[in-house]
Amino acid sequence: MRVPLSWLREYVDLPAGETGRDVAARLVRAGLEVETVEQLGADLKGPLVVGEVLSIDELSGFKKPIRHCFVNVGTANGTGEPQEIVCGATNFAVGDKVVVVLPGAVLPGPFPIAARQTYGHTSAGMICSARELGMGDDHNGIIVLESHHEPGTDAIELLQLVDEVLDIAVTPDRGYCLSMRGVAREAAAAYGLPLADPALLDVPPANSYGYPVKVADPAGCDRFVARTVTGVEPSARTPIWMQRRLQKAGIRPISLTVDITNYVMLEVGQPLHAYDRNRVDGPIQVRRAEEGEILTTLDGVKRKLSAEDLLICDNSGPIGLAGVMGGATTEILDPVLDPETGLVTGSTEVIVEAAHFDPIAVARTAKRHKLPSEASKRFERGVDPEAARAAAQRAVDLLVLIAGGTAEAGVTDIAAPHPVRTISIAADLPDRVAGTEYGRETVTRRLQEIGCAVVGADTLEVTPPSWRPDLTDPYDLAEEVIRLEGYDNVPARMPTVPPGRGLSEAQRFHRRVGVALAGAGYVEINAYPFLGEAAFDSLGLDKDDRRRRTVKLVNPLNDEEPALRTTLLPGLLGALRRNIGRGNTDLALFETGTVFLPKDELKVAPRLPVDRRPSDTEIAELNAALPHQPRRVAVALAGERLPSGWWGKGSGAVWADAIEAGRTVAAAAGVELTVRQAQYAPWHPGRCAELLVGDVVVGHAGELHPRVIKALHLPERTSVMELDLDLVFEDGRRVSGPAVSAYPVATQDVALIVDSSVPAAEVEAALREGAGELLEAIRLFDVFTGEQAGEGKKSLAYTLRFRAADRTLTADEATAAREAAVALAGSRTGATLRG
Repeated sequence: MRVPLSWLREYVDLPAGETGRDVAARLVRAGLEVETVEQLGADLKGPLVVGEVLSIDELSGFKKPIRHCFVNVGTANGTGEPQEIVCGATNFAVGDKVVVVLPGAVLPGPFPIAARQTYGHTSAGMICSARELGMGDDHNGIIVLESHHEPGTDAIELLQLVDEVLDIAVTPDRGYCLSMRGVAREAAAAYGLPLADPALLDVPPANSYGYPVKVADPAGCDRFVARTVTGVEPSARTPIWMQRRLQKAGIRPISLTVDITNYVMLEVGQPLHAYDRNRVDGPIQVRRAEEGEILTTLDGVKRKLSAEDLLICDNSGPIGLAGVMGGATTEILDPVLDPETGLVTGSTEVIVEAAHFDPIAVARTAKRHKLPSEASKRFERGVDPEAARAAAQRAVDLLVLIAGGTAEAGVTDIAAPHPVRTISIAADLPDRVAGTEYGRETVTRRLQEIGCAVVGADTLEVTPPSWRPDLTDPYDLAEEVIRLEGYDNVPARMPTVPPGRGLSEAQRFHRRVGVALAGAGYVEINAYPFLGEAAFDSLGLDKDDRRRRTVKLVNPLNDEEPALRTTLLPGLLGALRRNIGRGNTDLALFETGTVFLPKDELKVAPRLPVDRRPSDTEIAELNAALPHQPRRVAVALAGERLPSGWWGKGSGAVWADAIEAGRTVAAAAGVELTVRQAQYAPWHPGRCAELLVGDVVVGHAGELHPRVIKALHLPERTSVMELDLDLVFEDGRRVSGPAVSAYPVATQDVALIVDSSVPAAEVEAALREGAGELLEAIRLFDVFTGEQAGEGKKSLAYTLRFRAADRTLTADEATAAREAAVALAGSRTGATLRG
């Protein structure tokens, strides 16, 4: 919200010497986020005056239109003689009042002005456009003023070119501050000054002869005010003061009626919409859309509507998306000059709508149609339903005053009953929350300053104002008192912290996993936790794959990614693709994080209290409503795992590296990982490994399927691993440093012939068990298939390391352990010694 300081002073009588930065400091102290204070016209220097065009001579022979003008600037040039100016704009005529900058002045930039020779004439000054004066980006033509301004009048003051504008980042709970009324209330409380509330207007009561309106969906629209103005002069122009306030607030002036609705929205906070009554067919109706209905909005786009969209309709069908944008069929017509009659035609009868719509309905409609607007931004944060009558009256008054219209006596005001919200709060609650003493009088005064009605002594009964839907419980009220008294006045005391028990075993395990993978050369990332069906499609998952069963968000940040992730791979592979696109071709990434798996039974989470610790039952109900959230780890590799250099050619990352990452995680948990071949999307069917701890499948690793690689635009042989840390941790054990024996190792090699279908992991497990306690380590160092191994056979060569903790092993002991290992492998897997 951009807040011009000159406009703010209209509602709060700020001290004369207060600058924008002073006001910003007070508002920040009260809890608002003032991002910047813009100094308008800081480098502007006059003379800048109103001029009357006396003559125009069109110069020929140039590539663009050039006009030689004489302009009456009164006595501003010191002589009273017409000012000679050369100008390239063509949107003004003899007799028009324009803005003239004279030699010696400095325009924003800074851009000094001096007399100069150009196009064969002397140009002593310049006729200005809005952009040249820092009023906006419009550079299509120069500014043409209303005819009553006298030549020589100071244009700096007339156009309000010098001002300060506060740019406030309004948080979602402070929707009332998206208006001058709301910010002025905060400023008044911050300075302890009275507020001139622009919504305090005399408004006639509703009657039976207002414009007919029917609200078919009271839940979506609980207030609808309609007023009608006739006899509006189409040629009436938006006055300069209103244009300038709109421009400073960041809104481009369009036409008088539209400008008035925007002005009142900024002033009071209530979005308005104006309809051309002659283009509205019958009564206005508020209803939900029928699936597939079509509406052409004011931006000229035909939109296919959803059954959830809230509409404004007439007998012809939809004429507006409620709270978002109006329709093109009933918009106010731009004034058009008839060259034959010299008359201006346009909309002369206007219906002003001021309604209150459901914030959720407006937010979803705006997001669904990708149509954010100034109106929807306010509705979805909460608009004061009691401001509708005053806002409509203010718009009617301005149309009558500026456009010469006549307000019809009919007033339509349809309002659903609103229960009175009353909050009980102990008078000393803010004292206890802040750890300081405010006192009942201060608490009552501060709550009244924000618009609350307060009664009571030790216990206060507080009725929040209609514009503060965020005030729902005693602690909200306590926060209001504390912020208005100043967060900097809250004493800083170190809390008494009970001695902790350190990290849990699960936390230590998660840290060990991260440290182990980082030590193995992986870089950690934190990916976006949301995804959509497109992510599953790119991974090639079947339609009935359980990973497609997701937890969907009611109000997602992105409609294309409405679900919480069930796998870490989409985010990890997205990061891999972005890095490769930026030239980082050799990558090893990992992520640890939760995935979200829906439960069979959907439960609604309870609303927990804030004035006490939730009970065990309430916490259990909350946990029962949450999805299952196991913690996982995933890695992705692409490019070279070992770099090439002067020492020779490197080696690329392959499926074996992804499996080794799984072993690294298992080692951090202190468990043995079993690896066996599997087929599981999105891995390559022939290069996919199933990772097990005991008999439990904890994850998969290997090379991605070629179709997945092509769909995601990844390098060939990209390999990934995903593993469930919770399952690994269940079988994990306390990890301690390895015992180091002072005695020498005895190494024995063995080569076994087995059927090609026998997994190497089964052979290794048999060798490990058969070797007994003396076995220190086992490593598969060769796999051979061919004529020498035999048809349907393969040779597996292992190195077995034997060592005793208390003695030097004899050759007979090492050989006996080796033979026992081979014997058990033979009986279990049919292995025979090679050769």
